Amino acid sequence: MPNTTVYNPNRSGSSSPDGGFQRYQPGLGNVGSYQVSGTPWISGSKAGDTTAGQEKLFKFPTVAKAITVHRRDNEGATKPVRVHFAASNTSENVTNGVHYINLNSQDDSITLNIKCSEVYVSSSHANNSYTVIAELTSIPAGEMYALTGAGITDWN
Repeated sequence: MPNTTVYNPNRSGSSSPDGGFQRYQPGLGNVGSYQVSGTPWISGSKAGDTTAGQEKLFKFPTVAKAITVHRRDNEGATKPVRVHFAASNTSENVTNGVHYINLNSQDDSITLNIKCSEVYVSSSHANNSYTVIAELTSIPAGEMYALTGAGITDWN
């Protein structure tokens, strides 16, 4: 999305060469950034790419407005693929607090309409395979705050 020059009366009389004008840029609180169609981003893992218990971090180049994780293997419910927003090795609460979503069978998927710049996917079996799809905004990933707290890293 291109920058747009807008007039801000609070800046009139400023020493800025633009006077009361300032550049519009998308940001986390900008509604329009989430209303337009997102830019597609797709990645994932195929059977044999991971080892049992491996966790993979997917970092998006810009803030996502929605993500979908789709499980493709048929390893069964005893070998789930987990989706979470904090590394399970940084806080035992991710696992003990059940701060993850299990995808238990082939073609299970979850779409989350959330803003984030990264997501973790854990494989419980070496043959787990999945696809991660994100709808990206034009908001720089560096503007996104860390996702922590209740439901993500805290027990309750």
